[in-house]
This record gives sequence, structure tokens and C-alpha cells, in this order.
Amino acid sequence: MVGLRSGVAMRDQRGLSMSTFVAVVVLALLLVAGLVVDGGAQAVAARRAELVASAAARAAADETAAARLAGRTPDAGAAIAAARRVLSASGDVTGEVQLVAGRVRVTTTSGADTVFLSLIGIGRLAAHGSAEADLVSNR
Repeated sequence: MVGLRSGVAMRDQRGLSMSTFVAVVVLALLLVAGLVVDGGAQAVAARRAELVASAAARAAADETAAARLAGRTPDAGAAIAAARRVLSASGDVTGEVQLVAGRVRVTTTSGADTVFLSLIGIGRLAAHGSAEADLVSNR
């Protein structure tokens, strides 16, 4: 009987260590899946932020194109307003437009809600984009 009882105890310890191992492996797999799925969503959000920044900077440059081609000083206020219209139309992307030394600089921010990483307390991943366009005369 003594041998039977010690065999049961060894099986219980082996089962406990095996279930601990399985729990650790499952947690590691969830974290890896979180990095892949949620990291991919963050990359998509960063690409969207970059595209919106580029579109806003392009709109600012397009707004001043006629003045630049005519050799006149471009209207910086109109350029900034055009860039802000693109930002406000983007919906999920917010941004800022600045005029720096004859260039319009657009910086954007977006984000992606997490699926797997929310299990460890990370609810949203930030994404950023930026673009610049010249507003000076072509002379």
C-alpha cells in the first residue's frame, strides 16, 4: 500500500507541473498572437496616418500652386485651411498643421484598438504620420 500511495502522489505532482507548463505556453501563444494581430492593426493605422498627412500637405501645396506659378507670394492662410479641411474630413485621424520657413508641416495621430493585448491591459496602440510641402515660389 505504501508504494501505491507514493505513486499517486507522484502522478499528482506531474499533473500539476504539466498544467502549469500548459498555462505558461497558452499565455505565451496569446501574447505572440497579440503582437501579430494587434501589431498589424497598428501598422495599418500608422499607414493611414501617413497617407492623411501626405494628402493634407498635398492639398496645401495645391492651394498655392497658381500663385507660385505666377511668381506671386502664396497665401499661407489658404494653404493651412486646405490642409485642415483634409484633416477634418479624415474622421479617425487627428492632426496639426504648422507653417515653418515657407513649408507646411502636417503631423497626424491615429490608433488601433487592441484585441489580444487588451488581455494584459493595453487597450489602444498609437500611430503617427507626418508630411511636408513647400509653399515658396518656384523662382
